[in-house]
Amino acid sequence: MNCFSYKGYQGSVETSIQDKCLYGKLLNITDLILYEGNTVDELEQNFKASVDDYLEHCKQQNKPPKKPFKGSFNVRIGQELHEKASKRASEIGKSLNDYIKDIVQKDTESHA
Repeated sequence: MNCFSYKGYQGSVETSIQDKCLYGKLLNITDLILYEGNTVDELEQNFKASVDDYLEHCKQQNKPPKKPFKGSFNVRIGQELHEKASKRASEIGKSLNDYIKDIVQKDTESHA
């Protein structure tokens, strides 16, 4: 996926043939932050400016900015798989959280 990264935020890169422009939005947060440009360089500049403006706006409003990744997420895996994973974690002396974290870390590092 084509995206920009800046200050821990990611932004999409989209094309509008009809409007003859590039546009995008901040990804993985619930606040809607949009930006556009006519070139990739201009789009990237506007993405970074949008992140800076968003952070400044939050500061002025005295509210914490939304974070793209808070470090936890819910996964629905079904009762049977949940039980098997919990048993396996116990067998190897780990919490279920640490067991799952290790699996995800190994997989993502092997595909980096």
